[in-house]
Amino acid sequence: MTDTLDEAKYAETHEWARLDDNGHVVVGISDYAQEQLGDVVYVELPDVDQQVDAGAEAGAVESVKAASDIYAPVSGIVVAVNTSLDDTPELVNQDPYGDGWFFAIEPDSTDELADLMDAAEYSEFCESE
Repeated sequence: MTDTLDEAKYAETHEWARLDDNGHVVVGISDYAQEQLGDVVYVELPDVDQQVDAGAEAGAVESVKAASDIYAPVSGIVVAVNTSLDDTPELVNQDPYGDGWFFAIEPDSTDELADLMDAAEYSEFCESE
């Protein structure tokens, strides 16, 4: 069983997206993705004020085993990045749904969240991979 966050939506590329109290979409990678990657050693984040498009590359995550692109689950402007990952990228492994978040987006529209999988659908998706 894949560990998921019930209030988050998930992309097929293993990013999670959660709407926060400010109307921003907070983005990270799933527990499943961090397990597949192994020990995360570096995270490349987008710049604050950068425009990102849903499904487009917005950064990268590197582990001892592999490097993987991070894709924006929704379109909008990056309003925050998790600078803690600069010094402690292992937070992605330790707390992928909490302190290991990557960036937050001011979405052009929250409608794009409906195109993503819910936690149950994502769990099934991971089991079929």
